[in-house]
Amino acid sequence: MENLAVAFGERMKNVLDGKAAVVTGAGRGCGRAIAIGLAKAGAKVCCVARSGDEIDSAAQEIHAGGGQGISLRADVSDLNSVEAAFAQTVRAFGGIDIVVLSHGVAGGLGPVDQSDPELWKRTVEINLVGTYYGARAAIPHLKARGAGKLIVVGSGQGHQSSASTSAYACSKAGTWALVQSLAAELVPFNISVNELLPGNVKTRLYDETFAQV
Repeated sequence: MENLAVAFGERMKNVLDGKAAVVTGAGRGCGRAIAIGLAKAGAKVCCVARSGDEIDSAAQEIHAGGGQGISLRADVSDLNSVEAAFAQTVRAFGGIDIVVLSHGVAGGLGPVDQSDPELWKRTVEINLVGTYYGARAAIPHLKARGAGKLIVVGSGQGHQSSASTSAYACSKAGTWALVQSLAAELVPFNISVNELLPGNVKTRLYDETFAQV
C-alpha cells in the first residue's frame, strides 16, 4: 500500500504544471492541506485568509517542498478585499485556472432560542456570502482562461443538519444551492463547479466548535 501511495504521488506530481490556483481558508485545516496538495501537483498557489501568519506559513511550506506559492490577506466577507486578492493573484501568476473556496466558521452553535444572533449572522456572512463573493470575484478570471475549476468545500451539515448547528448548517445548505446555480450558469464557459464534501475531519475548527456540541 505504501508503494502504491508513493507511485500515485509521483504520477500526480506534475499534473497541474502551468496552472494557477487560489485557495481561501488556506491557513489551516482542509484549506491548507488542499493548497499544499495543489502545489505538490505542480500548480502555482495563492493562499488566502485573514490570518496573515498562518497563510505565510502555508506559502513557506509550499516553497520548502519545491513549489510556488504566495500568501495574500483578505476578508471573504468584504467583496473589495476578495476582488483585490484575485487581481493580485492574476498579476503574480498571469491568470487563474483553479479556485477552491475552503473558508469557514461555525459560530452561533446551540439551540436556536439560546444562540447568539450576531454569531449566527456572522457564520452565514462568512460561509455563504463569503462564498458568493469568492465566486463572483473568480468568475471573470476563469472566463478569461476559457476554462476552469471552481470547487466549494461544503459539509454534510448542509445536506442533513443536526441539533445545535443551525447557523453552520443553513450556511452550508446555502452554499450547496449556490454551487448548483453556478454549475448551470458556467457550463457554456467550460468552467466546472463542484462541491467537495470531505467528511468529518479533525481540524482546529472541529476541536473549537463541533466537539463541544
